[in-house]
Amino acid sequence: MSVTVLTGPGLDPAAGLSRREAAALAGRILDALGLPGADAELLLVDDRRMAGLHRRFMNRPGPTNVLSFPEAGAAPGAAPAALGQVALSVDTLLREADLYGQPVAEHAARLLAHGFLHLAGHDHGPEMDALTERAVAAVRED
Repeated sequence: MSVTVLTGPGLDPAAGLSRREAAALAGRILDALGLPGADAELLLVDDRRMAGLHRRFMNRPGPTNVLSFPEAGAAPGAAPAALGQVALSVDTLLREADLYGQPVAEHAARLLAHGFLHLAGHDHGPEMDALTERAVAAVRED
């Protein structure tokens, strides 16, 4: 299992989630989701970069918290070795964690689990919600 963490331009390295912390957290989440052998790329960006990705790929304005880009050619529902890329807005993560009164690492776990589940072919719904919360609980226990 390998999680490559990239940072986008303009992201403050002291914004609350280091590359090393993000990689370790992502690895624990992939394990909790039953995807321990999967490779993924995590792109940490600011709201400006996320707004550009959101507009370009989803045709929606403004930033969002997390976007998933499955590996090309991956079959829906299959767990390929290379899952794809998840982009996480650290600005939105910090704002939402404060708004919801959650520790940053817990909210990051929720967003990353959500993103990784999309990469693995899951759609929104009760199953995805349950798996996301299972991953968050596993991270809390660590």
